[in-house]
Amino acid sequence: MLSTESATLVRATLPTVGAALDAITARFYDTMFAERPELLDGLFNRGNQANGQQRRALAGSIAGFAAALVDSPDERPDALLARIAHKHAAVGVTEDQYVIVHKYLFAAIADVLGEALTPEVAAAWDEVYWLMAGALIAREARLYAEAGAASGDTWRTWTVVQRVTETSDVVSFTLRPTGAEPVPPARPGQYVSVRVRMPDGLEQQRQYSLSAGVGSDLRRITVKREAGGADEAGHGATPPGEVSSLLHDTVEVGDALRLSAPFGDVHLEEGTAPVVLACAGIGCTPISAMLHFLAAHQPQRRVLLLHADRSPATHALRRETEELIGAMDNAERIFWYEEGGDGDSLPGRMRLDGVDLPTDAEVYLCGPLPFMRDVRSQLLAAGVPARAVHYEVFGPDLWLGAD
Repeated sequence: MLSTESATLVRATLPTVGAALDAITARFYDTMFAERPELLDGLFNRGNQANGQQRRALAGSIAGFAAALVDSPDERPDALLARIAHKHAAVGVTEDQYVIVHKYLFAAIADVLGEALTPEVAAAWDEVYWLMAGALIAREARLYAEAGAASGDTWRTWTVVQRVTETSDVVSFTLRPTGAEPVPPARPGQYVSVRVRMPDGLEQQRQYSLSAGVGSDLRRITVKREAGGADEAGHGATPPGEVSSLLHDTVEVGDALRLSAPFGDVHLEEGTAPVVLACAGIGCTPISAMLHFLAAHQPQRRVLLLHADRSPATHALRRETEELIGAMDNAERIFWYEEGGDGDSLPGRMRLDGVDLPTDAEVYLCGPLPFMRDVRSQLLAAGVPARAVHYEVFGPDLWLGAD
């Protein structure tokens, strides 16, 4: 809980700090990486730095947490904290790194705000930071313990046992653990980090949803080659994906990859309630893992799969998806294609008008942010309660603090 004095100051300065957050986080990352370049080796993804996604995600999380503290002083924003903690655990964030971040973040705040940052205001925002950091450190420690690993050390070596080309720009890799150590369990909908060494010698990592294998010792990831260009939110130009390109171009059967334990707070919930799975593009990957689990363990559960894509040719895992739906007793699917559709699909973007949506369903969304925001609005308008709508974001979560 934020102290009364600090809450008053944070509430008064939140508009000023919020308006300057983009400049603050830009200064923070530039200075930190200039003085601590080793943090770019394995921890921070260079692509997310280049396109600004990490900066915007950090700004959104700080603003969202501070606003939650002053708006609801007796409650912690647990959903926000859980999502961040899982992202941090997936890349191996450790407690000591919060001290490093604090140093450079508050230096950036002082540089950008100047005289507006009085000692009293600085102390209030310092309290916000350590409340957030303390909550995250505790959550991440529990996640590491559940994964059976010391803080930040969940990495294992896996061997590629199968490579399948799904579409012209999507490849699936099935992996088996190297060695006899037990592997941490995975839940349908979770993701792993993949760490690879780039040609310049630096290690980079990227998170990929498990698209199958959550109930066995095998893991499968389905990787889309990121070609670059405007990002999903229309911000500037993103560089081609370093990790996805390397995986596509160089990784074959028999090669070794380093994978983290599975993480992610969005996963298929146990129970008997109907399930609606709505995805677009490569967002089909965590949904695929959920379908595999449902077909194997709950084939009588009501399932409605909704998928949107550019065309049948770009729809990864389509045949597998249809086979899984066909193997269940009470499952159906609806596909939308913007071009090249057929008699088994609908034209254009996903529209829920006329779709028989069970209002007591648990709904899982995955895809580009504009798609998820649009579909979520349609679901709420159709009577689905907000608490029943769960979403997964690839990369830094730019939805944090936006709800």
